[in-house]
Amino acid sequence: MIEINELSKKYKGADTFSVNNLNLTIQDKEIFGILGPNGAGKTTLISMLSSLLKPTSGSFTIDGLNYQNNTTELKQIIGIVPQEYALYPSLTAFENLRYFGCMYGLKGSNLKNKINEHLEILGLRQFADKKIKTFSGGMKRRINLIAGILHNPKVLFLDEPTVGVDVQSKNAIIDYLKKLNAEGTTILYTSHHLNEAEFFCTRIAIIDLGNIICKGEPSELINEHGSAKNLEEVFLTTTGKALRDYA
Repeated sequence: MIEINELSKKYKGADTFSVNNLNLTIQDKEIFGILGPNGAGKTTLISMLSSLLKPTSGSFTIDGLNYQNNTTELKQIIGIVPQEYALYPSLTAFENLRYFGCMYGLKGSNLKNKINEHLEILGLRQFADKKIKTFSGGMKRRINLIAGILHNPKVLFLDEPTVGVDVQSKNAIIDYLKKLNAEGTTILYTSHHLNEAEFFCTRIAIIDLGNIICKGEPSELINEHGSAKNLEEVFLTTTGKALRDYA
């Protein structure tokens, strides 16, 4: 579904590449996790694959579409759920979702039904007419998710979809993502929640300084690092324990 070839990104004025000659193949209907420390290149990679950021060099295709020649078609088959809330606080949940649905070409009763269906599934139907600024963090995360999937994307990009939410909201989000995946959506996901990633992802890649350090099924990576008991220990073994503060 996603084929990445020698993809690189170096920001203007930067001394190093944020993503460095990265090669990766992601199969149809996978839940693929991109894990790494702060500044490893996770968000930069997803931003390039989402056509929000132009690569410095290299190429990629999604469902056979080349980003250089098929940008419009690509945007129609992908969904994006960013780490930051992409919502208008002074609008209601329904108004936000109607706005984003219209951007994807949805309209009329079809759009209304889709919004109500997703709100119901994620436990937010009773808050449809409440303004986003009154919502808790977990509620905003769920609305953020719905905004990215109303158009039934083939590929869904998730950047820290459960960061800063309560346990109930986290479980609701993960369960719904598993449902979407079972229905055929390919998911590319970044997170710092390694325990979550270990049981959610079919395969993962750990990246650091823009390079892939290792990749495979979580159980395979744990077995390959003999002393590791879980994915977090694999992560620390491969990326080190030094703090990764940056500005």
